[in-house]
Amino acid sequence: MDLSEIKKLLDLMRDNDLAEFELEQDGVKVRLKKHTGPQWSVAAPAMPPPLPPPVPAAAPVAGGDPAAALAIAGDDVDLAIIKSPIVGTFYRAAEPGAKPFADVGQTVKKGDVLCIIEAMKLMNEINAEIGGEIVKVYVENGQAVHYGERLFAIRPA
Repeated sequence: MDLSEIKKLLDLMRDNDLAEFELEQDGVKVRLKKHTGPQWSVAAPAMPPPLPPPVPAAAPVAGGDPAAALAIAGDDVDLAIIKSPIVGTFYRAAEPGAKPFADVGQTVKKGDVLCIIEAMKLMNEINAEIGGEIVKVYVENGQAVHYGERLFAIRPA
């Protein structure tokens, strides 16, 4: 392919308002791409994630796991509050109609599965951060939860 044939291809691109052209002939491959000037894109400013609900002051569990936060207000005194580590959909059981992983009055050990939170089609097991008795379930089955939202209250054993 010589220079005159390439000029003909350029004229063909210009006449037909083509931005890109590719030709392979006799083992020779030519790819022509028209520079269209600076590319500008406009993006909406990213919205900050929603703020988690206000959380009462926390104190570490005496002799226990420091990750388990204790609420210091109202009826939740001396209760470990298990909070959602992610945003997603809360499920109390592995499948509809199945027995819940954890129910009020049930005793759980540290590491026991309490619920599942579905996030982006992934099922994430939420485990007990401390052993004790389930005193309260804050969220209804199938409800959307936010990061830091209360899920369970556990009275430490």
